[in-house]
Amino acid sequence: MLKYILKRLGLSVIVLLGVSVIIYFLVRLMPTDYLETKFSAQIQQGTITHDQLDDFKKRYGLYMPDAYLTIEYDDVTYVKDVKQQKYEDVQDGTLSYLEFYAGTYEGSANALSLEIKDDGSYRVLEKSGEETKVKETGRVSASETGIVLQSGTDPMPITVDYKVATVWDKAGAVFSGYFAWLGNMLRGDLGDSFLYQQPVGTVIADHMWISFLISLVALIFQFAISIPLGITSATHQYSVVDYSVTVITMIGISLPSFFFAALLIKVFSSWLGWFPAFGLVTGGASSTGIAYMLDVLHHLVLPMIVLVVLSIGGLMRYTRTNMLEVLNSDYIRTARSKGLSEKKVIYVHAFRNTMIPLMTLLAGILPSLFGGAMITEEVFAIDGIGRLAYKALQQGDVPFIMGYNMFLAVLTVIGTLFSDLMYAVVDPRVKLSK
Repeated sequence: MLKYILKRLGLSVIVLLGVSVIIYFLVRLMPTDYLETKFSAQIQQGTITHDQLDDFKKRYGLYMPDAYLTIEYDDVTYVKDVKQQKYEDVQDGTLSYLEFYAGTYEGSANALSLEIKDDGSYRVLEKSGEETKVKETGRVSASETGIVLQSGTDPMPITVDYKVATVWDKAGAVFSGYFAWLGNMLRGDLGDSFLYQQPVGTVIADHMWISFLISLVALIFQFAISIPLGITSATHQYSVVDYSVTVITMIGISLPSFFFAALLIKVFSSWLGWFPAFGLVTGGASSTGIAYMLDVLHHLVLPMIVLVVLSIGGLMRYTRTNMLEVLNSDYIRTARSKGLSEKKVIYVHAFRNTMIPLMTLLAGILPSLFGGAMITEEVFAIDGIGRLAYKALQQGDVPFIMGYNMFLAVLTVIGTLFSDLMYAVVDPRVKLSK
């Protein structure tokens, strides 16, 4: 079994890498540059610069080069990304040449970099390990003919080359951006959420337990209700009980979650006043201990009803179908011919084999437990991970969207592995040796 588990873990890593590629390229293919839109006001106000925004994009692997400025100085090539719009601005005089050339240029040798500031100064930096030393300082002057660096008595004219980024440059930026984002993610750095102003990992860790509590209780009721209903429906096929259960469950399957949630709020909160409609605790309440827990549970009754009612239909029909198939098997007829009670035939012989296909559903249970119920949490204003993801999607919170989707992918892979292992538990014939 250990060999099988190791093999599955290896395959899981490959699957997660594939999922990360899909998530990254889907974000890259979004038609709107959410980062430009998000920080447009700050750029106009001058609180951040375009260069700072570009550095921010590079952190998440979303940067796309526009053009390059190349400086040959002291036998070292220095390169800086620049916007084509800046080049047009300097050509028509709305931007000075010094402002156009200002910025940080990365050197091609000895970890050197060149900083040109718009106040007319420059410096050459050399990075050694974790330390950065100033190798040279001086003054710079820029004009239409080029720029001149002067660190001593003699000015040194240098040549600057401007080049628009090609298709290959942009393709290289996409692939290098993916590996930059993947490297940060493997180190546990999912970035900082724009919307919640916290690290994405912290936001997920703080709010997934609320969703877990709701989903766990709903899952227990789901199995406790749907499996007995499915067995009853199968053992009373085409009876009044079978049709009644089928109709009720089909209604649950067909109802949209937001409509059913609004209906419950209208009846049990607005009309009857039995349950609160929104939030996790009563506003202004300062209860602690058992009183606090009871207040939370009181608020969670309606959301859990929504999750249970809308989920029992599918599992009930799945159980019914599997049970009908098993009840028509030869070994069930043999068990009955031996004189075993109908209860023992159904719940000992038939039900255990019915559980084998049900184990497939475990693959999706783990992400549903921790991933949150996005629509239900939003309707009831519960700050679970699902609602936070919904808000992040609306606001274009790229770091949170990417981190949340990878979080769900990891849970799905773990759930699939757990589902495979459970096959051997419910069916001794299954050997996890290959």
